[in-house]
Amino acid sequence: MPKDHFVHFESARLLVVDDDPILREFAAANLATPKVDVEVAADGDEAWHRLAKGNFDIALVDLDMPVMDGFELIGLIRADERLKHLPLVIATGREDMDAVDRAYAAGATSFVVKPLNWRLVSHQLSYVLRASRDEAFTRKTVNGLRRRSAAQDEILSTVETRLERLAAPLAVAAGQGGTDEHQVRSDIERLRHDVARARKLIG
Repeated sequence: MPKDHFVHFESARLLVVDDDPILREFAAANLATPKVDVEVAADGDEAWHRLAKGNFDIALVDLDMPVMDGFELIGLIRADERLKHLPLVIATGREDMDAVDRAYAAGATSFVVKPLNWRLVSHQLSYVLRASRDEAFTRKTVNGLRRRSAAQDEILSTVETRLERLAAPLAVAAGQGGTDEHQVRSDIERLRHDVARARKLIG
C-alpha cells in the first residue's frame, strides 16, 4: 500500500522498539514521513539509552524482547520524572490477555496486535499522540493556574500580615492625632473583609 494512504500525523519523534529487524525496517519505511522522525531499537536496554539521550513524543514497544523486555522498559519509563508521561503503545502477538493487562498495569497507554497492519498502527499512534498532547496542554494549564493561585494567596497572606501589624499602631496614632479612632478601626476592619473576600474568590 502506498505511504500516502497512511495517516500523516503531526510532527513527532517516534521510537520503535522490537527485536525483529524486519519489523524495525518496515516500521521505519511505513511510519516515517517528512514530519515524523522514526528511530528504532532492538531491545529495551537500547531503547532506554536512546530515550535518555533524545526527546521522543511516542514509542511503539514490543513486549517479548531479549536483554530487557517491554514490561521492564515500561516500568523504567514510568518511574522516570522526565519520561513518565511519554505515551507508550505496546505491540504483541500474544493472545494471552494477562500480558496485555500486565502491560497496562505497568503503564502502557494503548496496544496493537501482531501481525501489524501498518495503516491501523498509524491511526492508533496518531490518536494516542493527539490525546497525549491534549492531556499535556491541560496539565500545563492546570499547573499554571495552581501557581497563579498560590502566588495570589501568598500576596494576600502578606497583606494580611502587614495589616495585622499596622492595625493597633494606626488606631492609637489616629486617636492621638485627633482622628476618629472608631472610624480608623472601622476602615481597617473593612480592609480585612475585602482581603478575606478576595481570598475566597481566588480559592
